Amino acid sequence: MPELQRLRPDHAPAVLAFEKANRAFFAASVPDRGDAFFADYAPRHEALLAEQAAGICHFHVLVESGEILGRFNLMDATAGTAELGFRLAEKATGKGLATTTVHQLFDVCRTRYALATLTARAAVRNAASRGVLSRTGFVETGEAVALNGEAGVAFVRALG
Repeated sequence: MPELQRLRPDHAPAVLAFEKANRAFFAASVPDRGDAFFADYAPRHEALLAEQAAGICHFHVLVESGEILGRFNLMDATAGTAELGFRLAEKATGKGLATTTVHQLFDVCRTRYALATLTARAAVRNAASRGVLSRTGFVETGEAVALNGEAGVAFVRALG
């Protein structure tokens, strides 16, 4: 059974392998991260850990047998609110893992991070992520957003 873990320094090689293996899959529904993301991953991972240590963001990975199956990130945590972002490996989709993990993350948000509200954004063309958000109680705000120049939809969910 996959386990949700807080991002650690030793996750770096597995996270990079996850991102590389799923790059084309992700690019089909979200803007591509670009070559620099992969070429400069070590300092990027260290920067994420520094943000996490400062309490600005909270990064999580879904791990099974040492392999990363997904990333579930809480960004810009302030005043009881954070933005949820997530991605799941192609081979892990269609099994309810994203929905289950987002539900699991709600408890972590309330008990560990004192968050009361989550926001999220999804590209209009990303039906899978919009579905996960809807199934986990997020509602569309009606606000149109741009994700790297691409049309997106904003969501919100109270954790109360």
